[in-house]
Amino acid sequence: MAPSASSERGKEVRQQLLRAAAELIAELGWPAVSTRVLATRAGVGPGLVHYHFASLQALLTEAALGVMRGLADELTALLDQVRSPEEGLELIVGGLGGHDPQDPTSRLFSEAYLAATRDAELRHAIGELIVEFRRPLALWLAEHDVPEPEATAAVLAAALDGIMLHRALSPGLTAEDITRVLRRLLLAPDPR
Repeated sequence: MAPSASSERGKEVRQQLLRAAAELIAELGWPAVSTRVLATRAGVGPGLVHYHFASLQALLTEAALGVMRGLADELTALLDQVRSPEEGLELIVGGLGGHDPQDPTSRLFSEAYLAATRDAELRHAIGELIVEFRRPLALWLAEHDVPEPEATAAVLAAALDGIMLHRALSPGLTAEDITRVLRRLLLAPDPR
């Protein structure tokens, strides 16, 4: 049975709202996004925001998580292209390097993390997303004989998040600097 025109239009409106929310989080900051501003950006009536989402917060959360999941999936997919931890690290850090500290994705990450300090549901959802990202990273590290792959994946993911946040404050931090230091940490012999 083919989807109805109204069902397709509903999906389209929902996607418009999610795109507009992601843009506005990055442009205005999480707390400044109102239902009216969001509806105007999406080109729909304000009532449709609450028709498609339980609340404005639910919409903002889904929009932010969608962008964050997309970047995590991109970085994870890069691992399939490399043969060693060194190459993987260079490719992942290089993938982050494509995100200027002032680009919408970087700003959205910063805004979402800040909002998560005040919203337990958002904090939980981002936490689950981080665990989802770390799982294939740990498997990949294990396949490449990196010691303590789960702990290494956790620390590496935290370092990558920190890099995204710090680059806005330290624009001179280059991909080469980051890769060199992380390579040394990742590949250092176990001191035990």
